[in-house]
Amino acid sequence: MRDTFPLLVKTNFPAVYRARIDTLQANLGYRCNQSCTHCHVAAGPQRTEEMSWETMELLLRYLKLRQVAALDLTGGAPELNPHFRTLVTRARNQGVHVMDRCNLTILSESGQEDLAVFLAKHAVEITASLPCYLEENVDQQRGKGVFESSLAGLRQLNVQGYGQPGSGLTLNLVYNPLGPVLPPDQAGLETAYKHELLARYGIVFSRLLALANMPIQRFGSQLISKGQFAPYMDLLKSAHRDENLDAVMCRNLISVDWQGYVYDCDFNQMLKLPLGVSTPGHTHLGELLDLDLTGTRIRVADHCYGCTAGQGSSCGGALESTLTSTTAKAA
Repeated sequence: MRDTFPLLVKTNFPAVYRARIDTLQANLGYRCNQSCTHCHVAAGPQRTEEMSWETMELLLRYLKLRQVAALDLTGGAPELNPHFRTLVTRARNQGVHVMDRCNLTILSESGQEDLAVFLAKHAVEITASLPCYLEENVDQQRGKGVFESSLAGLRQLNVQGYGQPGSGLTLNLVYNPLGPVLPPDQAGLETAYKHELLARYGIVFSRLLALANMPIQRFGSQLISKGQFAPYMDLLKSAHRDENLDAVMCRNLISVDWQGYVYDCDFNQMLKLPLGVSTPGHTHLGELLDLDLTGTRIRVADHCYGCTAGQGSSCGGALESTLTSTTAKAA
């Protein structure tokens, strides 16, 4: 796999400073039951890295001490970590809102037959990848048979109440483009998704999140191999919008890797870019228990243009809708 880091580190991306942290994002490991072409983590069935329970206890301690409201669990397939359910249960008992970045097919894996019931019991918010409502497109990006398995997972979640009006159980779907293009308008795409999934398969969900592909890891390597890296970066930079800077996810989030080291975001974690604080080298979560990161500078590189191009892109979907909502509240 070809490394894009040397092509990204020299940057003129604007300075970004952190606001109050409201989300702790934790990568529980790189093992996954899939190997998607767009995966910026390069996860797969052969990966063995996974977070220990000792590090998870540190997560719980940080959440309590710093009064962080949300725990965002990612991977790989976070559910494959043997301590996943214990962590979720303990976090919910602390009153923390838990989000699970689920690939849907994990719900059909052996040993996970009761996963949907568990997630619903603890009111875990689910954000699930489904790059299209058409079988051919999904299987092209994620592997043959993934679409049918994803539908089976969505049906399990719907049965538990996920995505159903008034249930209080949030089911978000995530769209990624197939290639080096920006995602289409999130609101219009959500309307199409909801219509097609309901009409074709009887499936409902809460929100659609449209994310741009990051020029790192597998996707970045493919761009280099196909001679598309420079044109894609030109596209991201030409579509940059300064107004998206106020809503980028890194301003209210820190990302913790499977060993407990902290980064400004999940993408920086994959590039091994240390947290943008004054301490040299990589920072462990244990060093931050008594430290307020508000106002600290966030480390940036050229891949950050993937978050500010066009309508914007973050763990919560398009930034444009976030800014519109914030403006409306202020008015």
